[in-house]
Amino acid sequence: MTQSIFCVKLQTKAPSLEAPPFPGELGQQIFNSISKKAWEQWLNQQTMLINEYRLSLTDPEARKFLFEEMRKFLFNEA
Repeated sequence: MTQSIFCVKLQTKAPSLEAPPFPGELGQQIFNSISKKAWEQWLNQQTMLINEYRLSLTDPEARKFLFEEMRKFLFNEA
């Protein structure tokens, strides 16, 4: 059963993710404070970035770039 959380991205109460999107502290932070809708918005944004910049996810620099962009998108971090 999905619970509701206060989503820091959408600034509203919304259904949570069913599980952390990946292991570790950041995955848990996303699970606790980002709604399913906001996560879906990030996945769309991520796809756009991968296509626009022609990123290869086997490249560590590309993965680092996506993690930085994810933090900016979800948590408004600079």
